Amino acid sequence: MSILEDLKTIFSGLDIPLETGVFSNMPPDQYLVMVPLSDSFDLHADNMPGVDIQEVRLSIYSKGSYTAVKNRIVRALLNAGYTITDRQYIGFEPDSGYHHYNVDVAHYYKYETEDR
Repeated sequence: MSILEDLKTIFSGLDIPLETGVFSNMPPDQYLVMVPLSDSFDLHADNMPGVDIQEVRLSIYSKGSYTAVKNRIVRALLNAGYTITDRQYIGFEPDSGYHHYNVDVAHYYKYETEDR
């Protein structure tokens, strides 16, 4: 399982263009960029992973009010059972005209080895 694929599915109904890494086309007035942050295992007493924790930064770019799209994204994430680990307004980028806001999100996937 991949958090990137899961987030694409969650955001498909929000009508917000979404890319991974960098927006490759001519950017619209509002869009999202997903950047993977980390993949880690939660270890147990037998030193075998039990949980695969995947984290992604969602960068929101908006030429208008970013708060409405931020609230829609946060609601969609929380309703889907994701953990929001950080939210921050990065600032206004005068050269591009975009407000930039980040939402860091984590999701926990049950991890089972073939031997278990």
